[in-house]
Amino acid sequence: MSAYTDPVQTLTVEQSWEHLRSQELGRLVTRVGETIDIFPVNYAVDGDGLLFRTAPGNKLFELTVNEDVLFEVDDHTDTEAWSVVVRGRAQALETDADVQRAEGAGLRPWIPTDKRVYVRIVPTSVSGRGFRREPEPDRDGPQEY
Repeated sequence: MSAYTDPVQTLTVEQSWEHLRSQELGRLVTRVGETIDIFPVNYAVDGDGLLFRTAPGNKLFELTVNEDVLFEVDDHTDTEAWSVVVRGRAQALETDADVQRAEGAGLRPWIPTDKRVYVRIVPTSVSGRGFRREPEPDRDGPQEY
């Protein structure tokens, strides 16, 4: 019998959402043609989606060309870590009702810039992994198969 236990755990969708709710900074990945970009954004969980604010520029332009995005959030301590990836579609909110609801989410820019456009990511999938942080296995002794 092996004493080996896998240090990588697949998180449930519920656990992944719990982790998403615990943070406020993530990375948005966009793709337009052959160009892939990544943007750090502060965000808030809103029901079954994610909200962030932005201003006109590359990020917003890229989302209008291709709304398919990845969004990644992670965190760690000395003993554990986790990573959650959201695949989905990002769309700027257009109706007054949607914007008013988004304003109630308490989302504020981290830097003093005018970010009047709210964007909602509607997930098509949410997946996550948890990691135990322990010393590296012995490289010189017998190896488990």
